[in-house]
Amino acid sequence: MHDPDFLSASNRLTIDLAALADNWRAMNDRSGTARAAAVLKADAYGIGIAQAAPALYAAGARDFFVANAEEGAELRPLVPDGRIYILAGMWPGNEELFFDNDLVPIINSEEQLAVFMAALSERGDHPCVLHVDTGMNRLGLSVEEAVALANDPARPASFSPVLIMSHLACGDDPKHPMNLYQLDRFHEAAAAFAGVPASLANSGGVFLGKDYHFDLTRPGIAVYGGEAVNGAINPMKPVVTAEARIIQVRTVPSGATASYGASARFSRDTRIATVAIGYADGYHRSVSGGGVTLRQAMPSGAYGFLHGRKVPHVGRVTMDLSLFDVTDLPEKAVRAGDYIELFGRNVAIDDVARAGGTIGYELLTSLGHRYHRSYIGGA
Repeated sequence: MHDPDFLSASNRLTIDLAALADNWRAMNDRSGTARAAAVLKADAYGIGIAQAAPALYAAGARDFFVANAEEGAELRPLVPDGRIYILAGMWPGNEELFFDNDLVPIINSEEQLAVFMAALSERGDHPCVLHVDTGMNRLGLSVEEAVALANDPARPASFSPVLIMSHLACGDDPKHPMNLYQLDRFHEAAAAFAGVPASLANSGGVFLGKDYHFDLTRPGIAVYGGEAVNGAINPMKPVVTAEARIIQVRTVPSGATASYGASARFSRDTRIATVAIGYADGYHRSVSGGGVTLRQAMPSGAYGFLHGRKVPHVGRVTMDLSLFDVTDLPEKAVRAGDYIELFGRNVAIDDVARAGGTIGYELLTSLGHRYHRSYIGGA
């Protein structure tokens, strides 16, 4: 049951933890013989790690990826026997976080390898992951460096990775030739570490099929309900529904304008709902219905959902307020105090993101602190 503050909030999020768990199970099933990890970086993609981690753990996840050691330390008490991998790796000064919280550093460079080996010499054995760059050109040892490390007779026996991994650059585009190129390069690196479990597939990679699954998959955005494959029907359940309250409804006469820069001009008498949402809440200015540079490239702005219909955003998104055209709804149907859905059950978050020239990840991780949150479907 929603609490009174949620029912009266100016803007609010409903976060469906049952859908989150179901999405993880679906990706785990799609991973075939591989097991699926859960990616919880950026405060669980903005929905709250304190709520998301127990839900995913209860669903069966035991491998967790976060961005840095601080996130890992926060996660540790929530998944006491889970394995927590740190994507940013280990650097001088944060070694104790790894040892004290049983965190697994991902070795992304020769420099990080040296730091890790120095830490082992002081603290003893500790697991690590070797990250190999197969074409992303972002993080990781080159394939050649990884193979040389595997074959180096001077390699310390204490260096024994529990996983070798890489990251797909174009997993969301099944036809992109980069996928096969990276797969071939990853096979080359993984063969040098025979017997070590391997991980290549992100959300898009899981949908590419079993050749990309190896031993561990790392679905991220799909678990949170976002699109993993461009141009395909999204089979995942929506997890986050964002709503905001209508503050005022007004009629603007034909020929008049609204919003900053007179960015919306109306060719008919138009009823406008002014809604308590803006870019301070992560509802990006770029999703505006007019008056911003991106509108030259995108045909229209975002839509909201109200009383069974989609309603277009008009004018510029401002810091705290946005305008929606509700003319096509019955006049008495829309009232001040109503809530309009910004994205979620009826408006896909990725559709809103596309209207703003961005991706669902950015909208999720931009959710502002002013949303009142209600978690449903948890254990």
